[in-house]
Amino acid sequence: MPHASVPRASVSRYPAPRSSASREFLSFMLDGQEYGLDCARVQELKLLGSLERFATDGEIIGGVALSHGVIMPVVDMRAATGPGRSAPDTDVIILRLSSGIVGMVVESVTGIVHVRPEAVQPLPGAPGAGYLIGIARIDGRKVVLIDIDRLMSLSPRRPLRAA
Repeated sequence: MPHASVPRASVSRYPAPRSSASREFLSFMLDGQEYGLDCARVQELKLLGSLERFATDGEIIGGVALSHGVIMPVVDMRAATGPGRSAPDTDVIILRLSSGIVGMVVESVTGIVHVRPEAVQPLPGAPGAGYLIGIARIDGRKVVLIDIDRLMSLSPRRPLRAA
């Protein structure tokens, strides 16, 4: 069960749609930038302080936690942008990925955005980042859309700290 109701935001200013199908993305903040991931991958939202954590020292993927009887790795996305705060009210997005259940620590969850395919533009200068879907401009906000399965399948290049 999510720790709080996630505010829903909708996109109201689109060019004439080529396709009426829009996708829902859960948006979150990291280092002043807003990101979005496919809502279909989200199992639940939790507070970091509500997870029973083990092995909290070491590399980013070295941390594991227990939630609803499931042991999962906890990946601190804030580690890539500098030291993250470890307040108990820090948001954790519990994801169902093709590789299993993973907890992802972010600065804050900002809501759910509806994005139509024609609103997504490629990111300039990021041809080698196959985990980036593109950027969507939503009511004056720029949301970088990521393929979370691809991102979580990458090996870290350097040791990072755990959540």
